[in-house]
Amino acid sequence: MGRSRVWLTTKIHTICDALGNPVELDITPGQDADINRAEPMLENIDPDAFLADRSYNADRLIDKLTKREIAPVIPPKRNRTTQRETNFALYRERNLVERFINKLKRFRAIATRYDKLKSTFLAAVQFASVVILLN
Repeated sequence: MGRSRVWLTTKIHTICDALGNPVELDITPGQDADINRAEPMLENIDPDAFLADRSYNADRLIDKLTKREIAPVIPPKRNRTTQRETNFALYRERNLVERFINKLKRFRAIATRYDKLKSTFLAAVQFASVVILLN
């Protein structure tokens, strides 16, 4: 028997469209890296650009985005030897995702994570997302 993994914190990963509406949602343990969920979440959608913060700046992801003709709008980490150009005018639109996450956190069950199961918590996040979209 394997040991069950204890989630002390939770990360909500979301991909939003140009209007700030969620297109993809997922949940991972708080200690997992953000970039691990980027590729699987992008499989079912075909955006023109992918706006993300520095934590998504990995050659593997950028190469896959380029192959799919998705413009990576990801600022390079400061310690990279070759700095990539970034469209910072477009990057500023990333605040739509942040604003959506803030709207989610207004729901007490989401902010405090009452649900112990991943499936139940993900369902609560999806339900809250629908309520946000309807308002």
